[in-house]
Amino acid sequence: MIEQLRAQYRESELLCVFEVARSTLNDRRRRASRVDPERERLKGLARDIHTASRGAAGSRTLSGTLKQQGEAVGRYKARSLMKEAGLVSKQQKRHRYRIAEEESVIAPNKLNREFNVTAANQVWCGDVTYVWTGMCWLYLAVVLDLYKRRVVGWACSRHPDTNLTIQALRMAYESRGCPVGVLFHSDQGCHYTSKSFRQRLWRYRMVQSMSRRGNCWDNAPMERFFRSFKTEWMPQHGYQSFTVAEQDIAQYMRYYNHERGHSVNDYLSPAQAEAA
Repeated sequence: MIEQLRAQYRESELLCVFEVARSTLNDRRRRASRVDPERERLKGLARDIHTASRGAAGSRTLSGTLKQQGEAVGRYKARSLMKEAGLVSKQQKRHRYRIAEEESVIAPNKLNREFNVTAANQVWCGDVTYVWTGMCWLYLAVVLDLYKRRVVGWACSRHPDTNLTIQALRMAYESRGCPVGVLFHSDQGCHYTSKSFRQRLWRYRMVQSMSRRGNCWDNAPMERFFRSFKTEWMPQHGYQSFTVAEQDIAQYMRYYNHERGHSVNDYLSPAQAEAA
């Protein structure tokens, strides 16, 4: 009883100091204890999205997904919903890496992040990634035309060797009508620095350009393409077999080129943008 009286006295003193009426404090307490059905509904949707993402969704993802569902929820409202629902994103911290300024001894960084080109077959980018296929890894090499971000060549293999990147380059070269003078940009992976690959570029009369070591931003369009493939299309835990993966990748290439809108193209697909 004495402690309760002391608490009330301290509360009265604080009200006087901050010039707040007791009726205002009581109204605030009633509001806090009142259940808002609309707010609870949004928190339920936020929980579902967060659970479906396995705890990875943050305020931006929640806001964007809820907007797609027809809910007018901005980023800051999504953040408050997460706080009220006790949701915490498990996104990894931003990776810090040393930006390398030294260029490759094989080929300089001639592209120098000039990703906006004015015509097809001026600049192609290449890179290699891997996906799990149940019993082994599948290695995927892709060649991207920077003009409208169209995939012009790709190849799949169980081995990340030079034959893989040469197959992707050959597909691009033949499908685009054997162009001359293309600037081919890639990272400094051994499948791009090998003698066989460089000889193939010389045979196709292409100019080689390479990113600085440890600097993924020098080949950002390819990094973004693989991110889109793995987050939008590929099953979360990989494929059941190599054959299934190969077939699904071919399907994604068709979808990416002919159906998927790209922000660089004002949300036209690469094929539509080239035709326009």
